[in-house]
Amino acid sequence: MNRSDETWHTCVVTTANPYRDLPRVDDLAAEYSGALPGLLLLDIVRSAVESARKAIGEGREPDVQGEVTRMIRLLRRRAGVPIINATGVLLHTNLGRARWSKDAVAAAAEAAANPTNVEMDVETGERSRRGEYASRLLKGLTGAEDALIVNNNAAALVLALAATSSGRAVPVARGELIEIGGSYRLPDVMAISGSHLVEVGTTNRSRIGDFETAAQIHRIGAVLKIHPSNYRVQGFTEQASVTELAELAHRNQVPLVYDIGSGLLDATTPWLNEAAPGWTKDEPAARQALEAGADLVSFSGDKLLGGPQAGIIVGTKDAVAALRNHSLTRALRVDAVTLAALTATLASFADHNVSGNPFWAQATIGPEALEARATAVAGALDAVVKGGQSTIGAGSVPGVGIPTWLVIVEGQDHLFECLLADDPPILARREDGSLVIDLRTVDADDDQKLIDTITQCL
Repeated sequence: MNRSDETWHTCVVTTANPYRDLPRVDDLAAEYSGALPGLLLLDIVRSAVESARKAIGEGREPDVQGEVTRMIRLLRRRAGVPIINATGVLLHTNLGRARWSKDAVAAAAEAAANPTNVEMDVETGERSRRGEYASRLLKGLTGAEDALIVNNNAAALVLALAATSSGRAVPVARGELIEIGGSYRLPDVMAISGSHLVEVGTTNRSRIGDFETAAQIHRIGAVLKIHPSNYRVQGFTEQASVTELAELAHRNQVPLVYDIGSGLLDATTPWLNEAAPGWTKDEPAARQALEAGADLVSFSGDKLLGGPQAGIIVGTKDAVAALRNHSLTRALRVDAVTLAALTATLASFADHNVSGNPFWAQATIGPEALEARATAVAGALDAVVKGGQSTIGAGSVPGVGIPTWLVIVEGQDHLFECLLADDPPILARREDGSLVIDLRTVDADDDQKLIDTITQCL
């Protein structure tokens, strides 16, 4: 047979295009409508489809829906979700420091939902001073002549130095040149304020004579004292007292600025129906600092005060007025919501009733109550109970703990990740291969949730 007589048939083999099966971005986003704001949802869906395309190209099976679901959950958990704090760190900076009281939350919600007289006298309709009511509370609680509130304690210090010492020298003990989290370094903060840092003394010893020498050599705008709240210098140490520094400052006709940091209002803790807790013994307090001669005392609102983030400045009438009239004050002021929450927090101290303040409620839980709870939780988990120390946290009261009882799930530190993966996440501690739980920072109502989650993880 000749080739010309042969009949040739062309066979076309078609294969399915795997990329055709991928869903359209808009259609897939519609399936998850409401899970996230539309802008974020579209970004996630596009990313998931692109990942699926890459998987197909590499010969792997794509899972677009699974990837979208995973990414939505991950992003939603990063948006700010409630967490059960089982670390025993009362003021955990990574968890937002102090929790607000119910009164503070209610006051903030009211201020957020309605116009309020944040800067208006409702009797006359005229403009008034922002935070006047909170300032009166602070004056009564600390014995100050006046008070000013800004958005955090770093801002308070910048404002104090800018208003008193821009272009001038400020002597500071070398052992107080602090650095705290978030790249906050005192020399840098002072530079931002326009003041000139003059280091005096040595790391462990700074006498009043060192400050006197600095005042003779330099044109000073203020004397600055800083409480090193996140570390301690111990051993062969010496430091000038607040009274000595105040006398030196006043002889040179400049103010003494004292950053006490943590925000203890009064060393006698009159808001408690008992003696001051032992852990407050070496913590400087605003009232006593003013009584010793400080002109300006600054501290945080979200540490030992147990309120919202704020920088609080109390002091003499003239010194506070200089700050209030400075052009930076408007840039650093707090909003109506923060002011409302802070006012409610301060009112509880003025009423000598801080039972609703989460920080003080947790800090003063009796050991018997904690031991009973720890024993119950440990019994349900076949864990052990041991004595330990809770930590104040947020750079407050360094090196000092509060006696507590710990629940220890021995040899099970891998549970740490499992607890974080739960809803709500539970943050515990890992020590020596074991999972450690301190119930001081856990609401009693969450004890059963803790048991159920750990049991499920096990």
